[in-house]
Amino acid sequence: MLSSEILKKVRQIEIQTRRTVNEVFAGEYKSVFRGQGMEFSEVREYQIGDDIRQIDWNITARFSHPYVRLMHEERELTVYFAVDISSSTHFGTAEQFKSELAAEVCSVLSFSAIRNGDKVGMVSFTDQIEKYIPPRKGKSNAMRVIREILFGEKKAGKTDINGSLEYLFNVARKKSVIFVVSDFYETTFNQSLKPLANKHDVILLHVVDPLDRSLPNLGLLTFSDAETGETLVVDTSDKTLRENYTLAFAERSQNLEKMAKNAKADLITLHTDQSYLEPLANFFRMRGKLSH
Repeated sequence: MLSSEILKKVRQIEIQTRRTVNEVFAGEYKSVFRGQGMEFSEVREYQIGDDIRQIDWNITARFSHPYVRLMHEERELTVYFAVDISSSTHFGTAEQFKSELAAEVCSVLSFSAIRNGDKVGMVSFTDQIEKYIPPRKGKSNAMRVIREILFGEKKAGKTDINGSLEYLFNVARKKSVIFVVSDFYETTFNQSLKPLANKHDVILLHVVDPLDRSLPNLGLLTFSDAETGETLVVDTSDKTLRENYTLAFAERSQNLEKMAKNAKADLITLHTDQSYLEPLANFFRMRGKLSH
């Protein structure tokens, strides 16, 4: 794709999501993702109405009249997106590809973050780390993240979520908010999810296409595995086959839910044939209740 077309697509996503950020999520984001606690600001003389718990007794003793320590919330956060760009995400049978939905949701979250003065960074991965964008403030870094999700170099290969989370564990030194974006065909990354979620605020964004959930009855179909290149002819008129396919997806989803719960990470499921606004808004509402 030509660079002018890429810029046009990224700009289009920015325009689409800016209104959503302004009208729906900017305030919610700030209330849900708080700063990393309070930090010291200054010392001044005690005034009537000040909280006596803020009196600095050492300085008060030195000057023989009360002084208070003023604190302020350390608001600035660092937000990372760990984005699966393996072949299976460049696929869709509904309104958009899974990678396009991922880019749009990351756009909403990125612009909510930079609007609140937070830093945004990204790790994209397949079965290896493909790209690392260090966290920075400002719109240009958010746009770079979106551009990479949509148009980063496509490489065949399986998905190694463990490896990407271990990488993030090492590069994200202070507590951060980490969104892991994938279709989660792999659900065996508990060994890296749990330590990461102990250190950071981790949210899994599960991107699902209708064909992930169930197999339509369309007779003989040839399927190509996006990650291995293998082809397989399947008789989709076989009812047992379709039922087993649906059960396999349900089992994978349940495993993902259990793993997230066990690690104390949040999980949001997003569908390419449905609006992402409701599940995202539900998440913010739930987290907002818990944080107040």
